[in-house]
Amino acid sequence: MEFSKVVDFHGHVCPGLAMGYRVAELAVRELVFERAGDEELVAIVENNSCAVDAIQAVCGCTFGKGNLIFRDFGKQVYTFARRPQGEGIRIKVQWTPPTETQERQAFWKRYMAGDHSSEVVKDVKEAKAAKVEAILAADDQDLFAIEKLTVELPGKAKIYPTLTCVKCGEKVMEPKTVVHQDGPICQTCHS
Repeated sequence: MEFSKVVDFHGHVCPGLAMGYRVAELAVRELVFERAGDEELVAIVENNSCAVDAIQAVCGCTFGKGNLIFRDFGKQVYTFARRPQGEGIRIKVQWTPPTETQERQAFWKRYMAGDHSSEVVKDVKEAKAAKVEAILAADDQDLFAIEKLTVELPGKAKIYPTLTCVKCGEKVMEPKTVVHQDGPICQTCHS
């Protein structure tokens, strides 16, 4: 898949999206697969960054199909495995971006502090564009550490009956309800 299609899916160009694109393309090459039409490929992501959108677009791993698993560790680590054997790879981002000038670092600080003046935004966009270009041009070994492994995969996605919470009236999957004398209660109403 071309990077421009991934940008269309995500909505904008950024370094995180470029890194996710490179991760996904590496997974496709290493595991020799086409974009997942169902659950034949599973992606386990350890962050919820822009990179994950690229993985969804390129690899076809999504929450809805049950083949995108999110582990909220905040790490730039991505594991891909094929069903049913669990043959896979773990990709760790090890890339260090080029050192930025003190002036650019000052612009980043201003931006992060909420200064979105045209001068600051222009510089930040230039910095992001430079990082995207560097990521897309880098060799895999400069971006990643790769480990081949076998992953114990969860079962395929299940379809559960939908129940109505007796307190709020909202629809909820049966296994996510709490049994109550008046009927099923969603976890939100139960807490």
